[in-house]
Amino acid sequence: MKLTTKGRFAVTAMLDLALHGCENPVSLNAISGRQNISLSYLEQLFGKLRRAGLVESVRGPGGGYLLSRQPGSINIAEIIYAAEDKLDATRCGGQTNCHKGALCLTHDLWENLNQTIQGYLNSISLQDVLDKRYSHYLS
Repeated sequence: MKLTTKGRFAVTAMLDLALHGCENPVSLNAISGRQNISLSYLEQLFGKLRRAGLVESVRGPGGGYLLSRQPGSINIAEIIYAAEDKLDATRCGGQTNCHKGALCLTHDLWENLNQTIQGYLNSISLQDVLDKRYSHYLS
């Protein structure tokens, strides 16, 4: 599975937004400073996240971004798929004719891995990640 920094940084930025954007919009400068992600990279990511309907932008003084839904209703898969072009463990892009017009020997193995990872990421919300993170502090 190839998960690039796009997906990782998008999840991190969305978690930051969930933590700090409960009442007021959060600027990308603030996220950049807290998470050590370049501002230009965040601008690209948030364009994709906005187009996917995961965040809303607020213009003007005090503007920034807010989650479009509650953290419990945004799953990690949505964020990663918005940021990444495509997650695919197969080397053939999911094509069924990847080896001289037929399936390669390991096609089904990697395709099943794709489905397992997608199911796992679909089952975890931003809120789940936040709850798990803070449960360590409470223990």
